[in-house]
Amino acid sequence: MIVQQSIEKKLRDGLSPGHLQVMNESHMHSVPANSETHFKVVVVSDSFAGKTRVARHQTINRLLADELAGPVHALSIQAHTPEEWTARGGAVLDSPECLGGGKATSTG
Repeated sequence: MIVQQSIEKKLRDGLSPGHLQVMNESHMHSVPANSETHFKVVVVSDSFAGKTRVARHQTINRLLADELAGPVHALSIQAHTPEEWTARGGAVLDSPECLGGGKATSTG
């Protein structure tokens, strides 16, 4: 839970979000139990106003540079302004099933 807590703190400190969810999705992948390698973040912040999706992701990636250079293998980002979040009804997109690490099926 150390990596998840670090991600939450950095996003709270750096973006002052009105809504923040940090979900450890490592269990959905071929990694050892209790891993902290795959995360989804949902961040709603006024600081995203006027920024493209790429710019929003770059901001989050900069804030989490240490985690992305180390223990975090994958990061799914959903970054919205409060108005966008309200318009989508607070819906969080589901993550796709993992097909890596031996989970993919052979078709041949």
